[in-house]
Amino acid sequence: MSELLSEPQQAPEKKIYTISEITRKIKRLLENAIPSIWLEGEISNFKRHSSGHIYFVLKDENSQISCVMWRGRNNGLYFTPQDGMKIQARGNVTVYEKRGNYQFEVLQMQPAGLGELQMALEQLKQSLKAEGLFDEQHKKKIPQYPEKIGIVTSPTGAAIRDLVSVVQRRFPSVQLILNPVRVQGAEAAGEIARAIDEFNAYGDVDVLIVGRGGGSLEDLWAFNEEVVARAIFRSKIPVISAVGHEIDFGISDFVADLRAPTPSAAAELVVRNREELLHTIQYLAQKMFGRITANVNAYREKINYLANSYALRRPSDVIKQYEQRMDELNKALEMNFTHRIEINKRQVESLRKQLESLNPQSILKRGYSICYREQNNEIIRDAATLEIEEGLHIRFYRGRADSVVKKIYSDKDHVS
Repeated sequence: MSELLSEPQQAPEKKIYTISEITRKIKRLLENAIPSIWLEGEISNFKRHSSGHIYFVLKDENSQISCVMWRGRNNGLYFTPQDGMKIQARGNVTVYEKRGNYQFEVLQMQPAGLGELQMALEQLKQSLKAEGLFDEQHKKKIPQYPEKIGIVTSPTGAAIRDLVSVVQRRFPSVQLILNPVRVQGAEAAGEIARAIDEFNAYGDVDVLIVGRGGGSLEDLWAFNEEVVARAIFRSKIPVISAVGHEIDFGISDFVADLRAPTPSAAAELVVRNREELLHTIQYLAQKMFGRITANVNAYREKINYLANSYALRRPSDVIKQYEQRMDELNKALEMNFTHRIEINKRQVESLRKQLESLNPQSILKRGYSICYREQNNEIIRDAATLEIEEGLHIRFYRGRADSVVKKIYSDKDHVS
């Protein structure tokens, strides 16, 4: 009874959350409980926002989840997602606080089925081709006799064993440098691209072989990734793509400077057979010796011909003939010179006589005289211009006289 009359115990104080608080709490719990995971499903309601972010729903037969892939992530996609495409996506489950919805934040995306892979492969191929990554003008020449070969492949696969076997058989002195990578799986493409860049930074190799053994399209997919294609394209070292598929060409085959169907075939292409090379050297040496021998024989015959020639057998006779010829030429030159001088003398004398005949003194010497007006010393050429009592100066061969006009006659008048 006393217990009934005692004071009732107080209920614990209730905690009241705001909507934002409980949403943030759920967000933290959910994100901490579920790490980064891979999901597989079919795309629907695909939308690309003007901001560059993409939004879509990933679904299977029973459920669906909203997905977002931010612009910084989807810029690196090598294919164009679209409704109905089956994909695999890696990301984190998170909560969009404004609406209280949980969603999947996609970090990485790749096609899931073979059809989707083929579609993605074709999309990337067309995109890189349009950029010019496949153009022949960018292809680098493969060295004929490489001393060091860089290899990008798995350290445990059949590819490296085949490569080493072929090189040891064909030319054992060639040095092989392996940069080991994974050739399959989500991280493989990044490792392959990084290995190519590392070889370029290292620099001390003549050619790169990038490849792996055969497999399905999914197994070989790392060599179809855009990151690998761009690493091959920017490589300063020539690259041979050696992915083990005999029939189809992959992205790396189109970008590389040379394509080999298998890693062992790449080794056959880039490493010359030592025995064949020795035979070639022997052939060239024999050919060179033959040419040298032929040249020596030809010069020997020429020397013998000259040694037996008249000029070398009777050199004094040849010299005398040239001396006689020189005398004849000197005589002809002297005669020609004398003749030219005589002609020039005659021409000078003729010109002298012509000049002398034109000299006014010569004319006066022959009895002629020149009349001038006393007033202005003008030469008188026509008697009709004279006036009675006009004063004149008369110039003779020797001396002169003054006169006065007393009478004027014309050519028709008779002068006694």
